[in-house]
Amino acid sequence: MSDTALLVMDVQHGIMNRVTDPDYAARAARAVATARDAGVPVLHVVIGFRPGSPKANERNKSFGALPPDVFTDDDPGSAIHEAVAPRPDEPVITKKRVSAFAGSDLELVLRTHGIEHLVLTGVATSGVVLSTLRQAADLDYRLTVLTDACHDPDPEVHRVLTEKVFPRQADVITIEEWAKTLA
Repeated sequence: MSDTALLVMDVQHGIMNRVTDPDYAARAARAVATARDAGVPVLHVVIGFRPGSPKANERNKSFGALPPDVFTDDDPGSAIHEAVAPRPDEPVITKKRVSAFAGSDLELVLRTHGIEHLVLTGVATSGVVLSTLRQAADLDYRLTVLTDACHDPDPEVHRVLTEKVFPRQADVITIEEWAKTLA
């Protein structure tokens, strides 16, 4: 069993409809295929809320102003994008805030499966990827970020994070470079 897992984070229709890079979904799918071919577990992380309940206090700029039905089970935008659709044996982790760990059972799932190395992908680089990387580093996980399997609406923010910030706590490589390490 691999001690590594690929986290595919926030690749949901309601988020992907704001991705401006037309090739992003195909690259994310290539990262998933690379993991599956190498026997690396794939974990899908999604944002999800209960219907009709407040998502957050109005002071929360990210979640406080969301409509009441967004990212609930009935919201089509909450569905994982078909390019990276989970297989029946792949866990789907539901989080309540930006970090994949916030309000989820991710840490329990990782410990249960002996996962010590996280390979991070997702939308947005400045959101879920940054928040998850920081928390995972504090929890002593070994980290890799796949630069071309992450997307941010601001290309300069993506560049600064992947070239200057993330390397302090993670290996930052491309999908192709990661595939070579798995061969």
